[in-house]
Amino acid sequence: MPRKIIFLLSFSLFSFFLNAQPYDVKGDFNKRYKEAVTFFNQKDYGYAYPLFNSLRDDPNFNLIQDDFIRNHIVVCNIACELSLLHSIAETKAIDFIHENQPSSLTQLLSYYLGHYFYQLNDFEQAIKYYDDVNYQSINNEQIADLKFEKAYALFNLKKFEEARPLFDEITQLSSSKYYYAAQYYFGFLCYYFKDFENALRAFNVAVIDPEYNKLVPYYISEVLYYQGKKDAALNYGDSVLKQNANLYYQNELLLLIGQLYFEKNNYTKALPLLEDYVNKYPRVSKEILYELSYCYYQTNDTKKAIEGFKELSSERDSLGQNSMYQLASIYLSIEDKKNARVAFHFCANNSSDKVQQMISRFNYAKLSYELGYQDIALTETRTFLHDYPSSSYDAEIKELLVSLLAKTNDFASGVKLYESLDSPTINAQKVYPILLFGKAMQSYNDMLLDEAERMFNKITNTPFAEKIIPYAKFWMGEIEYRQKRYDAAIRNLLSFINANPVSQNESNIQNARYSLGYAYFQKQQFKEALAQFEAIVKPASSGFNSFEQDVFLRVADCYYALKGFSKAQKLYEQVMENDFSQADYGLFQKSMIVGIKNSNEKIVLLKTLSQKYPSSSLIVDAKMEMATTYIAEQNFTQAIPYLIELIRNKNTVRMKPLLYAKLGLSYFNIGDNDQALSAYTSLIQEFPQSSETEDALYTVKEIYVDMGRVDDYLELLQKSGIHPGKNEADSITYIAAFKKYEAGEYSVANSGFNNYLTKYFNGMYKLEANYYNGICCQKLNNQKQAIQCYKEIIEMGSNPYYENVILATARLYYFQIKNYDSSQKYFELLYQSASNNENKLEALRGLIRSCYELKNYSKASAVANDMLNISEISTDDKAIALLMLGKSMQISNDCPSAIITLKSLASINKSAWGAEARYEIAQCYFNLGNTELSEKAALSVIKETGSYDLWVTKSYILLGDIFVKQKDYFNAKATYESVYKNAVIPELKTEAQKKLKEVQLAERKSSRLE
Repeated sequence: MPRKIIFLLSFSLFSFFLNAQPYDVKGDFNKRYKEAVTFFNQKDYGYAYPLFNSLRDDPNFNLIQDDFIRNHIVVCNIACELSLLHSIAETKAIDFIHENQPSSLTQLLSYYLGHYFYQLNDFEQAIKYYDDVNYQSINNEQIADLKFEKAYALFNLKKFEEARPLFDEITQLSSSKYYYAAQYYFGFLCYYFKDFENALRAFNVAVIDPEYNKLVPYYISEVLYYQGKKDAALNYGDSVLKQNANLYYQNELLLLIGQLYFEKNNYTKALPLLEDYVNKYPRVSKEILYELSYCYYQTNDTKKAIEGFKELSSERDSLGQNSMYQLASIYLSIEDKKNARVAFHFCANNSSDKVQQMISRFNYAKLSYELGYQDIALTETRTFLHDYPSSSYDAEIKELLVSLLAKTNDFASGVKLYESLDSPTINAQKVYPILLFGKAMQSYNDMLLDEAERMFNKITNTPFAEKIIPYAKFWMGEIEYRQKRYDAAIRNLLSFINANPVSQNESNIQNARYSLGYAYFQKQQFKEALAQFEAIVKPASSGFNSFEQDVFLRVADCYYALKGFSKAQKLYEQVMENDFSQADYGLFQKSMIVGIKNSNEKIVLLKTLSQKYPSSSLIVDAKMEMATTYIAEQNFTQAIPYLIELIRNKNTVRMKPLLYAKLGLSYFNIGDNDQALSAYTSLIQEFPQSSETEDALYTVKEIYVDMGRVDDYLELLQKSGIHPGKNEADSITYIAAFKKYEAGEYSVANSGFNNYLTKYFNGMYKLEANYYNGICCQKLNNQKQAIQCYKEIIEMGSNPYYENVILATARLYYFQIKNYDSSQKYFELLYQSASNNENKLEALRGLIRSCYELKNYSKASAVANDMLNISEISTDDKAIALLMLGKSMQISNDCPSAIITLKSLASINKSAWGAEARYEIAQCYFNLGNTELSEKAALSVIKETGSYDLWVTKSYILLGDIFVKQKDYFNAKATYESVYKNAVIPELKTEAQKKLKEVQLAERKSSRLE
């Protein structure tokens, strides 16, 4: 049946309701009923509602015999309530529908209930009740309302497939009040389903209506765009924008037209449209921001282009990669290589476009090299060559690698990289000796002397090393001197001097002659030593530094050793006259010379020493010398008080065997056998293995025999662990092991010494056996047994090996076992026991390094001050001392003082300590809020000490922190990301990853990107 007929039948049925006459009620009731229905049909529910209420309350209501009319009144009453949005009506309507059979009235009430829910935006319920309505139960206007409202409800519930045909039906009725609205929604749904032809047709109708003429133009332009009619879309949209500035989708249309101009490469026209759009929103899509930034780039607004592209640095798709590529190009065009490098970094880590990635990786490596990031340049160059073995950049990247090797301070990586090359170029071969020398110097500064010597020696057999070989010889000589291989030291130092090279810091003729003189001196070749010292000595002056004073004294010592006493005495007197730091030594030596002819004058001078220099370390030696002089003059009574005083001195432990022996001898010679036996007994009991004990036994035996106390003598031997009659077997067993030691058969010697020490626990050679067995164990890498042997010797107290084994034990704990608590303990013991300045210095060296490893900076600071007061400390000794002082100041929050101290270190050292100092300087500046100087200092670590991963990596992280503080998230991200990608220290890798996430979050909060 045609739709129009359905509308007419529905209307006739409702008219019947209006005209029906209730025959069983009074005329007034019927009149009011008609009036209520009239208002109801006119949708004047406010008037109809009270009339229907009065009808229901009228007593005649219950007299109505026609159920239809009675129910009609109820339905209309509920319908009025629903229309007036009375919430109570919802329950009434639902109850009525459920309690009555389906009929035209229940259909009508379902319509009003559906409309009620529609008005409340409860679209699910509205559709439910609309679906229950039979169109024959409502009029044509209600049918139109129902269809549109149902379609709209489905639309809001995103049931687009169901909504579209309903809207389509309405679009066929040009007379419908919903005609234009239906065109709009139908067009939108067609647009949604990409049915652009029908969408365009519907939108072109809807745009006529004033309600939609500001809403639809955007969709028309976009549909034309999607149809591929870009010119039509551009022309239409542009014309609409010029005619009307108050469109509903004004901003969206601005964007669309801007993007259309962008696609046509008309950046001048695209720019204001895109800019206007972006300025109206706090956040936009990455595509829009890219287009705007590119427009800025093309119209030469470099600053804004950079600002926009930087915000896309976190994007990992092709748009993000291209943004970084464009950004890098901009930075290069304005010669900002620093930020160009960062942009290439982001681009290189994006594989969307392989060609762009390769180009960016090359440029990142190249710019890293040019800007001094040698560690990164080295890594990137190496991986580039591996990943692109035959690229168009092959020749250039290899030349870059050669230059890198020439300038890098990352000598370890440089050597390793060079030695991995199959066919190094001539340029690379020329660089190799430089790399070897740098690596050797770093090992030397880090006290890895064996490794340093191996590298220096390698230089001497390497092509193109002619200019470097003399310096390698110099440092080989220094190492050999420190290891007491004096012949080898002399050979290499002479080679350096004969080459007469240009001075390079410590590698100079003066220092070579100084070390050479000492080497000859240690070999007691005093004439040769004198020649070297005299070549660099200066006339005495009170303004001498420690080096000049020491050279002057050694010249005097050489004359003394060569028996040129007159010359030596004059020199020693000049030492005293100019108040050298070792003036006490000059006085002591003068007394020795004077004593050759006049022992009394010698003793007078020695007594003067303690008066003139009361804190001198030579006072003990002076008193010992006085006692010895008195003994030599057979004035034993005068010697005895000095010997007793020295024995009671806590600083003479090393001398006690000799002191006891001399004291016993003195008492014996004045006939006081009881005191002589007392002194000798102390010697034998306290130092049974000493050579003095062996000599003293003859005198003790003689005294006891003369006194007739042989049993007392034997008892003394027994208490001291000395067993007469066993000496021969003891001696043979020891000598057999010792001969194997001398032959270098350390494993066999080790077994022999172990056998001896087991058989003769307190044997005559217990001391020597433990000493040489300890050396064998070290040679065999058995550090644990070596330490056991050395501890046995240390527990024996003062003996000839005492200081040597303390030093050996401390070194084993420090270098091999890496037990820094124990190494600290034994270096402290060495310092307390040291009998000469050399061992004192060795003790301080080890002690400060142990404190460093233990991070005991307060103790290290005290040791550092002691070290800096020693005149003959080396540059690396001074460096570690300054580092400890600086760290201590830093911990005390005295950053300004720490910076001054650490700068002093950085100026003299490029090893690990120098790297740490530079890092701590940067950290101090950061703590003080000076990010500019902090950045400069951090970069100096990276550029000047690139082979120390810990400090270089920490410096990169600090740079990231600086960028974060400056809100430069672009550089901060790149820095943390680089550390996370390349770091070899797990803890720092994790730290960088954490900070990268934090900076990405901070950037997102301030970003314009959606």
